[in-house]
Amino acid sequence: MPTFQPLGTGFGVESADTDLSQTLTDAQFAEIERAFYAGQVLALRAQQLTPAQFVAFARRLGPPQPHVIDQFHHPEDPNILILSNVKVNGQPTGLQDAGSYFHTDYSYLQVPARATTLYSIAVPKVGGDTLFANQQAAYDDLSDAMKTRIEPLLGIHHYGNRHDANEASRTAASALTDEQKAKMPVITHRLARPHPVTGRKSLYAISGSSFGIVGMPEDEALDLLDELATHSTQPKYQLRFKYGVGDVVVWDNASLLHSATLTDPDDARTLWRITMLEPAPVGMAPQVLAPTFAGAAA
Repeated sequence: MPTFQPLGTGFGVESADTDLSQTLTDAQFAEIERAFYAGQVLALRAQQLTPAQFVAFARRLGPPQPHVIDQFHHPEDPNILILSNVKVNGQPTGLQDAGSYFHTDYSYLQVPARATTLYSIAVPKVGGDTLFANQQAAYDDLSDAMKTRIEPLLGIHHYGNRHDANEASRTAASALTDEQKAKMPVITHRLARPHPVTGRKSLYAISGSSFGIVGMPEDEALDLLDELATHSTQPKYQLRFKYGVGDVVVWDNASLLHSATLTDPDDARTLWRITMLEPAPVGMAPQVLAPTFAGAAA
């Protein structure tokens, strides 16, 4: 059975004896899933995977959802989004500078993301880490008055980064075509959201794609969201993950914020990414984006 060690003092676990190129038994996968939900961030070190093997692992955690930015879908499987600063003949091979601000993947979808997994192909000499912020711990530490205040509130979400709307900036959300923007509706989610698996309450997506609060004046809503984001991204809630070649990391979107860190554009970095949706609530069909439209990443 896999064995796990802590990644940090607050949360996160890793395993050095799990081989995802081999078919995991139900018992082995159950241990991995248990460690994932307990640790919120799970690293499985030094893998050697084909695209098909990577997708097969992801599917056991939830249904993969191809990203709206389809020009960097992996040629062997559209469920994989290529993140890379590498260029060939002057043309990008993947999406560069994706998600370099605290956010929650797919919080702008009606059925949001359960988990995201990255497979590290090329690691830069400097940087390229991912920062995670524990939104369960941040919620637990709120005052009773703040918990009562936010309990009924619904955040308003759409694709983007509320702190950087300049599409030319390296810290903006990756730019969409007009056709892709048309596929991104306005969505609401609870600010204090129970985890769909464990039931534990977290602050949910209060940074990144949250642009307001239902029934609240815009200035008041943004002040509250910024107050919560400042609180929940303090260093005491953060974990910095450093990649090695072949590492697979999986994180729990329902209980974390995360942020990429910028790297030197000439220092090669390539990862494969798959994001898996939560189960659709009873009576609701999951929103599915067709992988065939033309033309970034949160």
